[in-house]
Amino acid sequence: MRNFICALTLFLSSLVMTTVHAVETCSRIALINYQEVLVDANASEKGEGLRYHLEKDPVAKQYLDTYQKNSAIRWPNAVLGTAGTGLLLFGFFKSNSQDRQVYLISGAATILVNFLVARTLEVTNEANLNRAIQEYNKRNLPKIFFNPDGNRESDAGFPGFKIGLNKDWSF
Repeated sequence: MRNFICALTLFLSSLVMTTVHAVETCSRIALINYQEVLVDANASEKGEGLRYHLEKDPVAKQYLDTYQKNSAIRWPNAVLGTAGTGLLLFGFFKSNSQDRQVYLISGAATILVNFLVARTLEVTNEANLNRAIQEYNKRNLPKIFFNPDGNRESDAGFPGFKIGLNKDWSF
């Protein structure tokens, strides 16, 4: 039982670290015409900071709309997470050892599955934003340079970018 509580504490602390990382994603930056633009300028709509540029291209705008629609709050995830938390808490207060273990394991498993599904949907949805930027850059100027995986600590003068040079070939 002690191992289970240690594992649960480690899991919950990793969720807290993920939440801290999520705060950083609110300040994602794209480089447009040598100017930094906040990608998530609006607190409720992710990617809204690029709308002014992306709406010039209908295909890019469609991908952006899909990205924003899919990044809205999903109620099934919230309900499943609440149910898992309820099972976990109920297990802590259950006196019967066998029932307690069942509730604790099922609550932790529900929370874990919910987290993995929500994170998978979030990561796959980022492809819509990247595709919107790619479609815009195919047909429009100024180009948008955006690296969602940019690590500010390892950048060499280019905030949010791992590679600072870009070459567009045109013949």
